[in-house]
Amino acid sequence: MKTISKKDKRRFFIWTLLITVIVLYLSVFTFNYWNKILKNVQLKEELKIKYEQSLAEEKKLSSEVTKLQDPNYVAKYAREKFMYSKDGEIIIRITED
Repeated sequence: MKTISKKDKRRFFIWTLLITVIVLYLSVFTFNYWNKILKNVQLKEELKIKYEQSLAEEKKLSSEVTKLQDPNYVAKYAREKFMYSKDGEIIIRITED
């Protein structure tokens, strides 16, 4: 049976300590990057939702622009929104309770 000398014990301890420090460093390093990656994924999802909402808003506004180029629609819109009337019309506003 071979006995382990103090020098070998010290060498084993130093290697174990070195490997432990390297593993801990890599673990912390990896954890930080995974945390950043997860935050970026969440941000990407939020921005994707915001982008889709912006596209829907753009589609709605471009439809409104197309409608506003029609003189009949503009006249109807002005009568409804600002309560303008044609000659001889009487405006009666009914409120909903």
